[in-house]
Amino acid sequence: MTRRQRLGLLAAFGLGLVFIAVMVNLRQGPARDLATVVPQAVRTLEVTALPFQLEAKGFGKVSPGDSWQAVASVGGQITWTHPELSSGNLIPAGTRLLEIDPSRFELALAAAEADSAAARAELQQLIQEQGNTEKLLALEQRRLALAERELERAQTLAARNALSATRLDEQERATLQQRQAVQALSNQLALVPARRSLLEARLARAEAARDQARRDIADTRFDAPFDLRIHDTRVERYQQVNPGQPLFTADSIATAEAVIQIPLAQMRQLLTALTPIRQEDADGFPDLHRRFDLDRIGASLSLAGDPATRWPARVIRIANGVDPATRTLQVVLEVTEPYRNANPPLQPPLVRDMYVHGILDVAAAEPVVVVPAASIHQGTAYVVDDDNRLARHPVTTGWTQRDLTLVTAGLEVGDRLILDDLVPAIDGTPLTPAEDADALARLQQLARGARP
Repeated sequence: MTRRQRLGLLAAFGLGLVFIAVMVNLRQGPARDLATVVPQAVRTLEVTALPFQLEAKGFGKVSPGDSWQAVASVGGQITWTHPELSSGNLIPAGTRLLEIDPSRFELALAAAEADSAAARAELQQLIQEQGNTEKLLALEQRRLALAERELERAQTLAARNALSATRLDEQERATLQQRQAVQALSNQLALVPARRSLLEARLARAEAARDQARRDIADTRFDAPFDLRIHDTRVERYQQVNPGQPLFTADSIATAEAVIQIPLAQMRQLLTALTPIRQEDADGFPDLHRRFDLDRIGASLSLAGDPATRWPARVIRIANGVDPATRTLQVVLEVTEPYRNANPPLQPPLVRDMYVHGILDVAAAEPVVVVPAASIHQGTAYVVDDDNRLARHPVTTGWTQRDLTLVTAGLEVGDRLILDDLVPAIDGTPLTPAEDADALARLQQLARGARP
């Protein structure tokens, strides 16, 4: 076979392949007569706008609302401890818990009271002396006045040569002595304010020492300031303690707090449902505590891993800042009387360091279109049209909560949403729809906040 023959054969073979490919592409499939297809039974749900409880979830740890760390203010030996001063015990307010030996402070109190009494006695003596000196000064001043008049008469007589010089000198000497007596008493009275100030200072120092001794004695006794639960104890009876040494730690049982890490997106969605009660502050930064009424947010805590163990709570504050690693906000929830309904092990009390799951919820500002999350198939909803045939509607969805999905576009109120997963889902497929009343009731319950 020559080269020309081989080339002709290859060309003919290639043309044959092209012809076969064209014929395959132009071939029409068998006609499908939908009128002969048996309608498929499906469960439907009428799309409606429902009041909805928005929620945000997170986890966190529990801490007591109030905690008391007892620290020794004075040193000494521990002479007495309460029999129940051990970790985990509950003790009512006002109960004496621990005592430090007060003997040396009682001695200091006795010495300070004695010094105070001595200072008061000296002060009283000074006051009496002042009164006596003032009376003596008055008498001496009267005697001085007489001496001055007698000296004047003597000087007059001496000028007339009716009195000897010796007698005049004696009178002048007597007058000078009287003046000296008056001046001595005046000097003595002048020193009284300084002496009184000194005694009052001694009295004040003695009273301060007395008050300090009383405080030291009071600091040797530790009474429970509120109903509490002992967290840990670091000392024992007969142990010597120093000022500043921790003795024990106790937690209040009146309230408990949990710092819950809430995703930022969920918290933002929750706050959008709250109407601000005031605008931003003058400095331009929003204060969430004053802009929003946090009491409108419902809250509850449950034991992580055990949703049946729950405690009602309330939002008391939102901590400052966002955790850059987890993009979460710290929301502080408070539980009142976390020990009231405790019934271990079925219902344990809410105690320090317990890991809990927090749920916040608030009613949406207006009704929204929510559907079962399983009814949305990769961004498409199956709907029964007016001819009872299948119609595929692309939808835009928002958040998903409690097995429900928010639909923002693609579905209208009154549409009949197909709840079943049709395979294959072909537009125009005839259907036999049946409204699922149970599904509607469950949808309404979930929208109101019931857990799936």
